[in-house]
Amino acid sequence: SSSEKVSHIKIHTLSVHHTTCYFISCLYFLAPSLSLQEVNSMINKRLKDVLFTDQWSEVCMDALSPFGYVLVSNRMQGMLLLVFSKYFHLPFLRGIQTQSTRTGLGGIWGNKGGVSARMNVFGHSICFLNCHLPAHMENSDQRMEDFESILQQQQFEGQASMGVLDHDVVFWFGDLNFRIDDLDMQVVKAAIDSNKLSTLWEKDQLNMAKDSETVLEGFHEGPIKFPPTYKFDVGTDTYDTSGKKRKPAWTDRILWRLRPMAQVSNSMSRRSSLSCLTSGTCVSQHFYRSHMEYTVSDHKPVSSIFTLQFPYKVDMPLVTLFVEDEWREISDAVAKFKAAPNFPRSSWDWIGLYKVGFKHHKDYVSYVWAKQEESDFLRQEHQDSGDFILGYYSNNMSSIVGVTEPFQVHNLFSFLLQHLLAMHH
Repeated sequence: SSSEKVSHIKIHTLSVHHTTCYFISCLYFLAPSLSLQEVNSMINKRLKDVLFTDQWSEVCMDALSPFGYVLVSNRMQGMLLLVFSKYFHLPFLRGIQTQSTRTGLGGIWGNKGGVSARMNVFGHSICFLNCHLPAHMENSDQRMEDFESILQQQQFEGQASMGVLDHDVVFWFGDLNFRIDDLDMQVVKAAIDSNKLSTLWEKDQLNMAKDSETVLEGFHEGPIKFPPTYKFDVGTDTYDTSGKKRKPAWTDRILWRLRPMAQVSNSMSRRSSLSCLTSGTCVSQHFYRSHMEYTVSDHKPVSSIFTLQFPYKVDMPLVTLFVEDEWREISDAVAKFKAAPNFPRSSWDWIGLYKVGFKHHKDYVSYVWAKQEESDFLRQEHQDSGDFILGYYSNNMSSIVGVTEPFQVHNLFSFLLQHLLAMHH
């Protein structure tokens, strides 16, 4: 109906295989998501217990926070999956959970496997799955077995416990390690040089497996118009000249899947860049490309941008915050909030004061406990002036469930506050 509200969400996926042993999958969600495979696992030893402090997360947060993106989920284990969102979407991302499965060396060493993040976005369930599957030409069956094993083991908790494939939309990406069968090195390189990629595509193991592997039913991949992303001499655009002479292959991939309730038939089948459900949920892919300019790895990163379109289900935040447009005086520094009737409040909930451009939910300038429906920031010291927002953090839901529009804090206010604090001491 014409009155039905439709939400459009852009999802940028970037998959980076890093030489040291990493795969980033960055999803900027509502904008970005980022995936890394083969991350240097020594980082884990030192930083295991520290929040958001691996180098990759820091680099990504530094790059994205100036554009209003906040890290909403991260998972690391020799692979990294980061999900970012525009801050004003945070109240509509609920039920955020992550999982990881190790498959390398019988699961003892986490250099192969899968990491995932799931969440409800405006009431629709979405799962991001970053995999690093076994290498080598002859291991196509092992790759499929590992993928099935990852899907079986990754079960999420909650009211409706669900697996990866139970979500409305799944994005699956990473160093999937599928190779090109049958053709020898000379034929493959000649096809690349003459841009006859369809010859290679017909022999791509993942493409061929879609016809026989039931677990791949419903997965879509856009047309691949870029040359194989592996294996390069590091620092160059030259395919492997080492003694091993690995045959080029599309190891790095981005696929998606809609839950197969009643999928609208699409004559272009799985190669189409648009897929829809009868519920009105649609995924369209804007581009799918590699980045040849990056030479620090023997892989080239791949990226894609998607738009999700779906009928609105959830468009009211669980907590609505009220704040003055400007904080010029001490009395302005008050946060009022109203919680929805079904919201499970906790005495450990808090309201954070965030500078616009904050990186994650703990990146606040100051906070107050949300014990009453009115809280003041009087005894908090704010040095900065500029644009700020308030965010209500739910302890039960482990996420920000309400935010304000940006408001201004003035220098005069900072000065008064410091003066006031000095008097209290």
